[in-house]
Amino acid sequence: MRRPGEVVVETGGVGYRLAVSSETLASVPAAGREAVLHSHMVVREDAIKLFGFATEAERDLFLMLIGVQNVGPKVALAVLSGGPPRVLLSAIATGDVARFQAVPGIGKRTAERIIVELKEKVAGAAADEIIVTRASEDPRSLARDALVGLGFSLQEADGLVDGAGGGTTEELIAEALRAAR
Repeated sequence: MRRPGEVVVETGGVGYRLAVSSETLASVPAAGREAVLHSHMVVREDAIKLFGFATEAERDLFLMLIGVQNVGPKVALAVLSGGPPRVLLSAIATGDVARFQAVPGIGKRTAERIIVELKEKVAGAAADEIIVTRASEDPRSLARDALVGLGFSLQEADGLVDGAGGGTTEELIAEALRAAR
């Protein structure tokens, strides 16, 4: 069963509810079909919660995020809903505070803390897993930021820029706005 923010996976006749990011939810097949999710369990005094991830990279990033002060599992899932792990790792590596501030529940201080605390860990990751470009020079990043400035959500802006063709920031913005009509 799929619902926004969660899936129920049946294993051996027992259903397990897993909280998931929108990235993972998009990759989970329809009810009744086989799915493989990487999981993490958080045990608290008042609850036991399961979190599911489409990839190990997403789970690893989740674990890094919940290790940051003032970032709990709910906020970490919201961050993961902002894009694929590779893109989020790149945003950490380049210091893209705006990407994290666009996530509901994250202010400027928490966004900066995520980047400061995780930048070293991300820098240690394999270079082929992360595309590091300076945000100020990347046309796609500039186009995304411009669309967010025009009132689109981060997810909408990412989708519009991903679907747009063109090499310059201006071309990307123009095509994205045409597609948004």
